[in-house]
Amino acid sequence: MVLVSAVRDYLNRMLHDITGMKVLILDSQTVAFVSVAMSQSELLQKEVFLVEKVDSGAKELMTHLKAVCFLRPTLENIQYVKSHLSSPRFGEYHLYFSNVLKNTAIQILADADEHEVVQQVQEFFADFVAIDPFHFTLNLPLNHLYMIPAKVDPQKIQLVSDRMVEGISSVFLALRKRPIIRYSRSSEIARRVAQDAMRFMYEQESALFDFRRSETAPLLLVLDRRDDPVTPLLNQWTYQAMVHELLGLEDNKVDLKSFPKVPKEQQEVVLSSEQDAFFKSNMYENFGDLGMNIKKMVDDFQQKASSNQNIQTLEDMAKFVENYPEYRKMHGNVSKHVTMVTEMSRIVDERKLMLVSQVEQELACNAGQAAAFEAVMTQLNNESIADFNCLRIVMLYALRYEKENPHQLQQLISKLTSRPSKYKPGLLFTLLRQAGADKRTGDLYGNRDILNRARNMARGLKGVENVYTQHQPLLSNTIESILRGRLRDVDYPFVGNQLQQGRPQDLVIFIVGGSTYEEARTVHLQNVANPGIRIYLGGSVVLNSSSFVKDLEEVLRSGRASTY
Repeated sequence: MVLVSAVRDYLNRMLHDITGMKVLILDSQTVAFVSVAMSQSELLQKEVFLVEKVDSGAKELMTHLKAVCFLRPTLENIQYVKSHLSSPRFGEYHLYFSNVLKNTAIQILADADEHEVVQQVQEFFADFVAIDPFHFTLNLPLNHLYMIPAKVDPQKIQLVSDRMVEGISSVFLALRKRPIIRYSRSSEIARRVAQDAMRFMYEQESALFDFRRSETAPLLLVLDRRDDPVTPLLNQWTYQAMVHELLGLEDNKVDLKSFPKVPKEQQEVVLSSEQDAFFKSNMYENFGDLGMNIKKMVDDFQQKASSNQNIQTLEDMAKFVENYPEYRKMHGNVSKHVTMVTEMSRIVDERKLMLVSQVEQELACNAGQAAAFEAVMTQLNNESIADFNCLRIVMLYALRYEKENPHQLQQLISKLTSRPSKYKPGLLFTLLRQAGADKRTGDLYGNRDILNRARNMARGLKGVENVYTQHQPLLSNTIESILRGRLRDVDYPFVGNQLQQGRPQDLVIFIVGGSTYEEARTVHLQNVANPGIRIYLGGSVVLNSSSFVKDLEEVLRSGRASTY
């Protein structure tokens, strides 16, 4: 079962069994859970005529409507529902919670239902944002907290850890599986999340997870973003990842209001692999192939449009009216994709991103410190390269060569800080403190393991189809190691006394600190290459280079990291 289907199934069960006109009441997080899984037109077809936030404070009585509440089982939401029930605005209340509801919360709701308007209370385990069939996120606020030691702010760190455990557990409840659990050895927060997930699934709620066991147990692997800080720092050149990097993509929506010359009807668009056939078939395509595919789509639309203009008989007119909704939908889709690709092309040219990306890819994929130093210094001396892009290039150099020539690294840092930018050396030192070579689990640059060195050499000899997409995330090697039974126990220990027997058919990888769309593409390619294996990717948020650097800035601003 794929994640989007699981959430849609829950929503269909909620809305199908309740007949008549309905209002859907959501909280700030379940709004995202619903919006990525079901369109507004689909909700209308299910007689949902109003969508409200649970904290809206609306007073108007609408007793002809039935309230379907889909909420996270937080103490705050329980209090909001209690307030609703004390003075009900709707004729009936059907309460659905996205995760396990505590007995104390059930008692509070029962005591509050003095008017006896609650018809049912159920748990539907969809406590995550299923942005794609095999990719989910938790949209966790204060994402940077995973970098701060637990002793600094134990209460906040525990809240963050608890939310990750709730989201991960919900995914396994939706999949109807209970996993073996492993984690990244060097990460304290990954260990905490893995152990808390183990306690929740095997002790606190063991009855909930008592599913029929498969021949090979599913695997949950909890990773730390800091093991691969390179991937979120790179420019992207495949469609979905580019949109997120250059335009911003949040819960499958793109906000284009701040960009010039964007038509009013295209200022907020939806990019969903479930609702848009063109996007589904092109989301992982590189920018060059995407351009050709968009041209073909435009040509097909023009051919369709010219045939619609040739209306001469009543029969032609009837045919046009019958096809008009499809024609309008096609027009909107063509306009949407052309607008976004045009805007991204403008940004690429304006920011000299092809020039920048070549240097980035060389730093990420190919060794050679002297040549790398010259290439980075050339970029820093080019005033047309934006400060943010210069910062990312120096960060990539620092991660790769932090121990090889500290003097040259200091030269690059001095050159960067001499530019009239807001970026200070402390940001680079924060990155190295958090994700330097001594902190990472895994073989980020493929230098430690003889098989990885051979693989890199073969790729170099063979060449690459596209210099801009030669980078492969560390996750790619991690998945291959799991599928071959070679993931080292010393680097990725099991929780408790668990052991994995055979290759898992279901693998859920959760990245504390956030996943990326480049990694989602890696998971997609692995799923295609390994039929019968289902790999899912999740994270606390979905990162691009801007949000990753903002997390580092928050850690630096907190002043809690020790001096490098």
